[in-house]
Amino acid sequence: MKDETHIMPKHTILLVDDEAAIRDMLSIALEAAGYNVLQAENTQQAHAIIIDLHPDLVLLDWMMPGTTGLELLRRLKRDELTEKVPVIMLTAKAEEDSKISGLDSGADDYIAKPFSPRELISRVKAVLRRIGREELKDPIHVGDMVFDPIGHRVNIGGQPVNLGPTEYRLLQFFLTHQERVYSRDQILDYVWGGNVYLDERTVDVHIRRLRKAISVAGHDNYVQTVRGAGYRFSTQVQTA
Repeated sequence: MKDETHIMPKHTILLVDDEAAIRDMLSIALEAAGYNVLQAENTQQAHAIIIDLHPDLVLLDWMMPGTTGLELLRRLKRDELTEKVPVIMLTAKAEEDSKISGLDSGADDYIAKPFSPRELISRVKAVLRRIGREELKDPIHVGDMVFDPIGHRVNIGGQPVNLGPTEYRLLQFFLTHQERVYSRDQILDYVWGGNVYLDERTVDVHIRRLRKAISVAGHDNYVQTVRGAGYRFSTQVQTA
């Protein structure tokens, strides 16, 4: 009988290039190496996919019509929700100044065209090893609350908490991003996805539902409103 305990989940790679032939060629090589591959033909598509699907690594072409890959890289690194996404720049710009510009903007690696698929796979493996990206597996404890991502359960003081799917994702976001203030727009992007267009007040509605669900023993006080800025999850007492 086949032992499945050592089968690792595939990493997902987002390939961003405006040339379909290049995307198809590199996708074949990446899939043959055991990766899941997503494709985007421009930076707008790429940003939506990154927000929605959270790829493990982005292969990003520098020169594209409209917004360039370098501009998308800088946008990703400015946003706390996407700043840790590893990015390898793919470019025909082999000059040292261009390489330095890409790396200084936050790229994890830089490959000048033309390159072989074998070199690309080697670079991808090296970055993924270095970044060590892993899914959330260990339970998170806050006060008497236990968030179990494997069992998809939440309990407070040993009693189960009933959460809707949106409130569950919202709580997971807060627990993995504690002590930082996030705007409604940022929360919408992370919890609902970049392709979903909702009123910001949708966040307020689900915040109220989440607070009500975790109100046992005052745990709702951890979800704090920061006037004029958004929300944060904090175990520290909020001052006026």
